[in-house]
Amino acid sequence: MCHHTGGIAPNSMMTYAEASPMAATIAACVSTDEMPPWPIDNTYNQYVHDRALSAADKTTIMDWVLGGALEGIAANTPPAPVYLTGSILGNGDLTVQMPTYMSKATASNDDYACFSIPSGLLQNRVIKSVEIVPGNRAIVHHALIYLDAAATEVTDTVGGNCAGPSSTNTKLIAGYTPGASPMTLPTVAPMKLGMDIDAGSNVYFGMHYPAGTYGMYDSTKVIFHFYPPGTTGVRQVNADPIIQNWTFNLPPNQLTNVSGQYTPLPANISLLSVFPHMHQVGKSIKAFGIKPNGDTLKLANIPAWDFHWQGFYFFKNIVWAPTGTVIKGQGVYDNTTANPNNPNSPPITVGAGLNTSDEMFLVYFHYMLHQTGDENYDMEALMSASMEEQIVATDSPINIYPNPFTEGTNIVHPGVKSGDIVSVYVYDYQGKLIKKLVQTETSSADGFTATWDGTNDVNAAARNGVYFVSINVNGQNSTKQLIKN
Repeated sequence: MCHHTGGIAPNSMMTYAEASPMAATIAACVSTDEMPPWPIDNTYNQYVHDRALSAADKTTIMDWVLGGALEGIAANTPPAPVYLTGSILGNGDLTVQMPTYMSKATASNDDYACFSIPSGLLQNRVIKSVEIVPGNRAIVHHALIYLDAAATEVTDTVGGNCAGPSSTNTKLIAGYTPGASPMTLPTVAPMKLGMDIDAGSNVYFGMHYPAGTYGMYDSTKVIFHFYPPGTTGVRQVNADPIIQNWTFNLPPNQLTNVSGQYTPLPANISLLSVFPHMHQVGKSIKAFGIKPNGDTLKLANIPAWDFHWQGFYFFKNIVWAPTGTVIKGQGVYDNTTANPNNPNSPPITVGAGLNTSDEMFLVYFHYMLHQTGDENYDMEALMSASMEEQIVATDSPINIYPNPFTEGTNIVHPGVKSGDIVSVYVYDYQGKLIKKLVQTETSSADGFTATWDGTNDVNAAARNGVYFVSINVNGQNSTKQLIKN
């Protein structure tokens, strides 16, 4: 979702001509798990929108590189995945946009700026999804979006080191990193979730622009989708830094362990997501719970912290933390010259604080009061299904019927002529391949129809939700959205 025209990466790798000169670099980044960026440990828990490569994916890539990075049969090039460069969910109910800002990031220093923007809301509403749309994807490395109900935060674009709000009462609700999906809470039975936003609130943007982007402009916006006023049965979701430590100091030239915990939970809690947060001296961070019976709840483990790749990780299955559970966090900080991300050379004592030159030890969670059976829901399926009513339709020559569909659908491309070479692939909305329906087939007549039974490439039922069919006809791509429910 990064290495394509309009993506944040500096180079596209959508074609053989673009990717093959990068073969050695691709192999190096894949072998060390530097790319694609997914720093959280998938063996500790399972998370929605997983970007990590499987062992089979890695083997395929490494075999290609070691085999000479050959093109293969050009005619067999598959239809390209679909990457939406604008809004995925559409206009929504409220758009809040920061003013146009010029990055002050020099060749060697990043730029961190904060913007406090009035929402203009005249009545309390309940959020069901939040989409962060960068104004300039090439320079927005991450954005953290907060709600400031009291409207007390101020814009800070001086010094380039504003890492966040001045008060813990300003609530983090969503984050953007390249490749991230909109935060779409389940909105359909059996689970309808939402987050309150008060009338008169400000929306607070914490923006990061990477080194080398000086003079480039951005105006990121946040699009909110609300439940209709008066909607009932919505369960309230909160987002808070349940684990915090503001009393530590990190002496120079040593590793330092930092920990924190939340006293025994006073109620049964359902944990929806986890977001560990450190700054540039961070080395590793872990979050877990100890239940009253002594069992461990594994929440997050990031063995190689990278400040540039952070955000909320939603659990594939909600984690039930029963009454009396103690939530704990453990972090390691590397304040030595061996840490390539250490902003200070030579190292100096670093304390806890709000600027990027300080350090933080926080673990945020989306959470709500537990109800029986929460832990059994498939959050990925529910969140995907909830996008159906919001996602933007695309213009296309392709006809699909029925759409939405349940058991099967027909995919028609009336522009195909006899003798044309056709391939048809189905991707999810993140660009992941779901099903190869047709591979380099020669059409025997004018017009073309393929069918999809709703299964993936191993013939298991694909999750309900939004997909894209991509058709390649003689090297030309067309695409259209379809919905399985």
